[in-house]
Amino acid sequence: MNEYRIKGLSCAGCAQRIEDEIKQLDHGEEAKLSYNSGKLTVHPDVSMTAINRILKSDGAYIAKQADDHHNHEHDHGDSDHDHSHGGGNSKMLKLLVTSGVLYAAALLLEGMLDQQAIILLFLMATVISGYTTFIRGLKNLFKLKFNIDTLMTIALVGAIAIGEWKEATLVAILFGLNELLEGYGMEKARRSMETLLQVAPKEAIKLEQGQERIVPISTLQVGDLVKIKPGEKIPSDGIVSDGRSSVNEAAITGESLPVEKEAGELVYGGSINNEGLLIVRIEKAYKDSSLAKILHLVQEAQETKTPTELFINKFAKYYTPLIMLIALLVMVVPPLLFQGDWMTWLYQGLSVLIVGCPCALILSSPIAIVSGITRTARNGILVKGGVFLEQLGKIDTLAFDKTGTLTKGEPHVAQMEVYDENRFFSVAGAIESSSSHPLAKAIMKEVNSKGIAIPVADDIKTLTGSGIQARMDGQTYWLGNEKTIGHLSIPESVQDRINRMKEDGLTLVLVADDQQVLGLFGIADEIREESRAVIASLHRLGIKHTVMLTGDHAKTAEKVAAAVGVSDYYGGLLPEDKVTRVKELSAQGTVAMIGDGINDAPALASAQLGIAMGKGTDSAIETADIVLMQDHLGKLPEAVSVAKRVNRIIKFNIIVSLGLKVIALLLTIPGWLTLWIAILSDMGATIFVTLVSLTILIDRKSLRKG
Repeated sequence: MNEYRIKGLSCAGCAQRIEDEIKQLDHGEEAKLSYNSGKLTVHPDVSMTAINRILKSDGAYIAKQADDHHNHEHDHGDSDHDHSHGGGNSKMLKLLVTSGVLYAAALLLEGMLDQQAIILLFLMATVISGYTTFIRGLKNLFKLKFNIDTLMTIALVGAIAIGEWKEATLVAILFGLNELLEGYGMEKARRSMETLLQVAPKEAIKLEQGQERIVPISTLQVGDLVKIKPGEKIPSDGIVSDGRSSVNEAAITGESLPVEKEAGELVYGGSINNEGLLIVRIEKAYKDSSLAKILHLVQEAQETKTPTELFINKFAKYYTPLIMLIALLVMVVPPLLFQGDWMTWLYQGLSVLIVGCPCALILSSPIAIVSGITRTARNGILVKGGVFLEQLGKIDTLAFDKTGTLTKGEPHVAQMEVYDENRFFSVAGAIESSSSHPLAKAIMKEVNSKGIAIPVADDIKTLTGSGIQARMDGQTYWLGNEKTIGHLSIPESVQDRINRMKEDGLTLVLVADDQQVLGLFGIADEIREESRAVIASLHRLGIKHTVMLTGDHAKTAEKVAAAVGVSDYYGGLLPEDKVTRVKELSAQGTVAMIGDGINDAPALASAQLGIAMGKGTDSAIETADIVLMQDHLGKLPEAVSVAKRVNRIIKFNIIVSLGLKVIALLLTIPGWLTLWIAILSDMGATIFVTLVSLTILIDRKSLRKG
């Protein structure tokens, strides 16, 4: 399939109509045109001459070929982004200003010049601002296609026919202004999206046999070494092989604080190296990097239509002919049946046509959706489509995996019991210092914090399934679980302490010599600092039910659940049990599942909405509908809040656009509807709906700080 960037699309309805026409062409049945992203996808065999003709008939044109998504970097380096849609917009603006000046002149000179000259001025103003709409409308009339342009054309012809020159000109000017603002509104939302996509660097300094060479990042392979100077962007995901620096990962994770990186640590493509020189070994070719995935997801997200949008498009299809029928009845019924004045009711009927224009209704959803996706993406939260954003605003139940989501997935020493302080820490340190086991790391962190000199252990032996035995200063020591100290008879007080720690859901590591227990470490998975606040925020946002699902035993699950404040928890679950639980919850409400591990992928897929932690596994990210690029839940409440706001704004927009129409139409009953009221109710609604949708891009917090 070939992809093209389309500029000059005046409205969502027009984009839909162009798509329908292209589908009629040979090989055109799979054509897709997205108003939100301005992208056309067509079969390579389709006639481009025919496509250009269809686009031209609507004032749209192909800007240039959009590269395939693996090469986004070229797509965004182009200068033509700065004028995107702008070519059409600036021309439209000039025409509108000219016709506005002519209109004002006609109004001012009325009474000074003869009527013919005034009419000529009005006519020129009408032609300059309204000719594109008029031509499109006439073509549609001949094809018996009824849409916004058809309505406006009939209204223009009608107003001129009954000599309402002022109103006819105002209809033309305001309809042009309306299209211009609609274009600007969508462009503003698209432009915000584009700036997000500009984070990809274009080139990298590659090191080969000690030589430096500048290469395009699309040519980088796994294993290549690249040099990143201070202030430069990291070209693709990799591991630092040399150097130290702090790195700004905001483009990927939405986190503003820099993260310290040194040899052996992972860095993301698109993040910025702050002060030191880094040599990075590329782990993923650019097209597989986190950044390329983000760009691809964000672009795809713009192209999915939400249920609301699909409904509105379907509604508009039947709605336009219905309005034309109502207008016709308004024009003919009162004069024929109730001796009404033909001119008066013809005027009323034309007003009905203008009121009926469904611009605002069609615009109720797309600008809000693109603004919402952009806003969440700025926070490092990827929503893979408008449909998922809409869904996120509707969830009432959130299921969490425990490890790596509510907890850090890193063990730490939660409790200790020390019976021989001198030897307990030094023996534990000597035995564990050479081990890379997660429990050993937790113990070493604790020992190091005490600042104790660590002796060297000899003759270290691993005891299968229980622990380690070692010799120091001619004495034997044991470290491990209860089985390790089977050679000792344990005093009752020590046994009580062991039992209490086990009841608290802790993993025990005991240290002993051949006579006695020197002390115990009670180790737990560390709960993330933000987990409790996040759960509380979610409850405040109206998510009634928060549930923790974990494979850990019930005691640990209970303890973590109490600490973070979830409303429910289930422990001892296998991956398939998580799926069962999610399905049970789905039967009672709208469920989102959030997890990070490979074992969460099935549960993520079975929830109505799957949310993955970005530092989690690739399979969880692929399966999920929403990805949090940070390694914590801190930004989740804001994403839910934005989604709810988008849904509220879409509902509000639909109510306003339909409400104003109903009120204006009711004015026809006493015959009070004028073309002025009709124009204001329609254009006003469209401008209002566009501006309200764009407020989603405003960050209230940064305003408050400002």
